[in-house]
Amino acid sequence: MKKLIKRKKISENFILKNYFQKLNYNQKETFNFKNDGALIKTFKNEKIIVTTDTIVENIDFFSEDPPESIAQKIVCCNLSDISAMGATPYCYSLSLCLPTKITKQWLKRFSKKIYFLQKKYNFFLLGGDISKSNEIVISASYYGKLKKGKVLERINSKIHDDIWLTGNLGDSSIGLAIKKNKLSVDSNMKKYFINKYLFPEPCLIGNKINKIASSAIDISDGFLGDLEKIIFDRNLGAFIEMNKIPLSKYLKDLIKNKKIDLNYILTSGDDYQILFTSNLKNRSLIKNISQKNNIKISRIGIILKNEGIYIGGKKYNNLNKSYKHFF
Repeated sequence: MKKLIKRKKISENFILKNYFQKLNYNQKETFNFKNDGALIKTFKNEKIIVTTDTIVENIDFFSEDPPESIAQKIVCCNLSDISAMGATPYCYSLSLCLPTKITKQWLKRFSKKIYFLQKKYNFFLLGGDISKSNEIVISASYYGKLKKGKVLERINSKIHDDIWLTGNLGDSSIGLAIKKNKLSVDSNMKKYFINKYLFPEPCLIGNKINKIASSAIDISDGFLGDLEKIIFDRNLGAFIEMNKIPLSKYLKDLIKNKKIDLNYILTSGDDYQILFTSNLKNRSLIKNISQKNNIKISRIGIILKNEGIYIGGKKYNNLNKSYKHFF
């Protein structure tokens, strides 16, 4: 008669010990997860930037998405916020609300991807919480350090400042449209766009521009909506040159063949690139930063005295189409 093997239940302590203990890197500030809280070391003339983001199953990702993708998204959305304020990542706390469908294999893959990203971007897990829920809900608070330069804010742009954008716009939104079967493309395009949707990458340029940028924001809720946040409180405007909006070759082909409208790209989110403004005297400095760090940075427009966003010489009136969390 075969001996029955008693399997360990997936408890909070089991998850912590087997999948997340290693993510604290044995940093003293974590107390090795033995206390109710943690400690963040600070140094003279150093600022701490804090941001929090939450991603929810069937809203921010699909239930069938690989755990590696979900891990990448909770890291990316937070790191881009840290970067947009001019800081570099230091540590984070992580709260997991998990349903009973979660398996040990899912936890292994999720934590392995988190570990890889921690090594890549140089930060560690400070602490967090684990709870039971009906769907996957993941929330994280990230702490960034700013040693040199100023804290970048959204609302300090000046009239005649240049408007700059890192990376390319819209690839993630096309991947989402493909997953929802709203767009059909060839196999090469499909693979490219789906990968951009599943595995967005943060642009960690904030600490390199925090001395010369006047304002900054990450593109998470849509280009036009986030651009509006830079100018709205100042009663300013923005002129955007249509042909300078950075797009990938695949996306340009879709627009050229009229399979997608540029308006959709301008109001779609989840790109996590950095939109920032800077005095025109800094153009050569920004180009040097781009070349030195191999980061695509495009000058796409200018801040105006007149209110509103102007594209192709016409005022744009479709800002409400950008992503909103409750409407």
